Amino acid sequence: MNDTPHPVFALSDTQREFRTALRKMCEERIAPHAARVDRDATYPWEGFRACVDMELPSLGIPTAYGGAGADHVTQALMAEELARVCASTSVTMLITKLGMIPVMNFGSEELKQRYLPRVASGEAQASYCLSEADAGSDVAAMRCQAVRDGDSYVLSGTKYWITNAGISDTYTVFAKTDPEAGHRGISCFLVEAGWGVKVPKLEEKMGLRGSPTGEVVFDDVRVPVENRIGEEGEGFKIAMHTLDRSRPTIGAQAVGISQGACDLASGYVRERRAFGKPISELQGLRFMLADMAMRTEAARTLVYRACALIDTDEPGDELSMVGAMAKCFASDVAMAVATDAVQLLGGYGYTKDFPAERFMRDAKITQIYEGTNQIQRVVIAKKLLG
Repeated sequence: MNDTPHPVFALSDTQREFRTALRKMCEERIAPHAARVDRDATYPWEGFRACVDMELPSLGIPTAYGGAGADHVTQALMAEELARVCASTSVTMLITKLGMIPVMNFGSEELKQRYLPRVASGEAQASYCLSEADAGSDVAAMRCQAVRDGDSYVLSGTKYWITNAGISDTYTVFAKTDPEAGHRGISCFLVEAGWGVKVPKLEEKMGLRGSPTGEVVFDDVRVPVENRIGEEGEGFKIAMHTLDRSRPTIGAQAVGISQGACDLASGYVRERRAFGKPISELQGLRFMLADMAMRTEAARTLVYRACALIDTDEPGDELSMVGAMAKCFASDVAMAVATDAVQLLGGYGYTKDFPAERFMRDAKITQIYEGTNQIQRVVIAKKLLG
């Protein structure tokens, strides 16, 4: 028997109060713009400004650098509540934190002092540049290179599927400093947008349409040596360490989408009448709602456990496995629950008059980005089997 205690992840009174205040803000300032943001594929600036006004960008930044230093369960609450009304706005908070995790955990003190306060205040946003056209799950296949030239590196290559492309002020970029060394030859750099970063193309996406995703080109961009994160050759370790700590919050985003779909469907079946009575009295539909709620709550609990693990001193291999489980399970649940919500709304669920179809489209990407769910299952099996 394993007697090691698991971290406690029941919500505190402070966290419950935070969730209540955040939900009110989301309903008043973010939800009214969500349909237009999706329809027009425009960046959710109203939602971003509302988040800044509530000091949400500071949650994941240590207090020493102007942040709130919030625990990861509280950060999951933020992702969940934002995604409940607008998944695109949720991403604006998640992606900058993703871009800053390498700085917080591997960057020099000078880098932390220079960039983290700007992120905490909402002045700056960040992107995370790992994926390439032929190097998604297979990170070691990347072709982007950084060649040392005196007191700087010359960065050349193209990154694909980059969230916040064209919006971000900084780009955390992984590139080969030793092309012959496989994953051991990857290094990490913090690149400012003004140094020559180009965004020639944005994708036309099925979901998360308010969150720009694009191609980012580095054409002989000079990056000062002091903007290298960690040592040369540590990039792969930094990337995996970062994804272990960000995947649970993608799970939280998926839980928020699930909860939004549950709330919408529950409200609809109470109001919709057929055969002389509310359709909520039909047992088959009641069972569908019960299953949606059960799955959502199970996903939430797994996500909170994974987030609580991040805050332990040595999360290690347990976080890799539980984080993969949380991301994989919660995103599968989000897709299933959103699909059921469309079904429960019938013809209305298939129209853009209701957000059910948006929940369904937004849910899909949570099964794909930050490691597909097939890759998550590989991670889980590897931890189980060695």
